[in-house]
Amino acid sequence: MLQGRPFGPEQLRQVEALIRQNGGWSRYRLSRELAALWNWRTPRGQLKDMAARTLLLKMQTQGWIELPPPRMKSPTRSGRPVSGGPALEESPVACALKELVPLRLHEVSQAHRREARLHLEASLHRYHYLGYRSRVGQNLQYWVCDPQDRPVACVVFGAPAWQCAVRDQWIGWSASERARQLGLIVNNTRFLIFPWLRVPHLASHILSQVSRRIRQDWQAKYGQPVWLLETFVDRQRFTGTCYRAANWICLGQTQGRGRQGPMGILSTTIKDVYVWPLHRNFRRHLNPVETDPYSQPSYDCSSAAESLAIPIA
Repeated sequence: MLQGRPFGPEQLRQVEALIRQNGGWSRYRLSRELAALWNWRTPRGQLKDMAARTLLLKMQTQGWIELPPPRMKSPTRSGRPVSGGPALEESPVACALKELVPLRLHEVSQAHRREARLHLEASLHRYHYLGYRSRVGQNLQYWVCDPQDRPVACVVFGAPAWQCAVRDQWIGWSASERARQLGLIVNNTRFLIFPWLRVPHLASHILSQVSRRIRQDWQAKYGQPVWLLETFVDRQRFTGTCYRAANWICLGQTQGRGRQGPMGILSTTIKDVYVWPLHRNFRRHLNPVETDPYSQPSYDCSSAAESLAIPIA
């Protein structure tokens, strides 16, 4: 697997031939032609040329191919630090959750929300321990605001992990089933509550609010359904309290390889794997194999239980 696609000697030969036979092409042209060659498209029929570009760059990093030199900076700002937007007001806020609700969610990943998106990305880059760089590929980005529209949190969702042993075993996926169905999962890649807020139960409440509308937002933007949310919580930093308080299911731990790590060698920290089904019969949608309804549990995806929560991940 590479970039979420089955990849082997035949695919490598196709890429090598594309580069060898078209020496004058730019990286942009190669990416688009490769996506067209493989009919690599979104559910709405758009070429996934950025995914193809990422695949080519990974192949070059591994030493498998040699790409032509870049001719210009990427127009997506991929890999470059983000900036923009006014500074946030950092006045301390300590209150009960009932004094801060109802919260307002603003999904800002669309092109017409550019200023709001840049402000969110700059805030994540400044305040989140992992930083932030502009997203490539499918994603949703939420500002979470109080009733006066003052930001209290940021939540970002993007592509799922290509492989995760405990998740894939829990779903019941084979490698081929995972390759076909992986786009039906979305990963909570960033969750930040701004550090000047001290509001018990806020984090689990936000997770509950976002989970109620993400299926609709994803369908509206990408024309495809999503049935399961996942996230990975760094065990060295966090305990996952807010995910457990919001009734997310802890499946176990990662193996510490990361996306590109070699087999059997720790290349990143061990993380707890949490999931949240978005539909009672989510397995029927994720796994094309008919399952015995008495052998697989269904889940009540009603509003999340509220318990003590801390802002994490």
